[in-house]
Amino acid sequence: MPKVAKKLTSSLEDYLEAILDLTDKSGRARVRDIAERIGVGKPAVTAALKELTSRKLIAYAPYKPITLTKRGWTAGEVVRRRHKMLKDFMIEVLGLDESSADSNACRVEHAIDRDFRERLGMFAEYIHHAPPRYRKWIADFVETANDKGEI
Repeated sequence: MPKVAKKLTSSLEDYLEAILDLTDKSGRARVRDIAERIGVGKPAVTAALKELTSRKLIAYAPYKPITLTKRGWTAGEVVRRRHKMLKDFMIEVLGLDESSADSNACRVEHAIDRDFRERLGMFAEYIHHAPPRYRKWIADFVETANDKGEI
């Protein structure tokens, strides 16, 4: 089986998402920027970049900006959409603050399977388009959770 077909680890997914975000934000991704964003040392980033290169997800050469291949960009977008969906759900439905939602979404996005992710997305979409009388229970939940710290 070629390396490209292997499932990405959660760590490699985080690197792809970081590269995609950095590229979108500043037009380039560098080892030091990735290390800072993920909170690891440069040697760890270099090792991950070599693995992503072997899987044909990025183009990487030492001391040059890292670029995503078409396949890498697609994989990074999948990770980013999954992260955003979870983060939005945690903010809008569970009432978490942005920082907490972001860090939790980063951990959860790697642990849930496709079926759970799809159903959670459908639930979030349902809530988003539901009539106000159905959204009231969400507001009541958030208020109760915020006031008491528990249900």
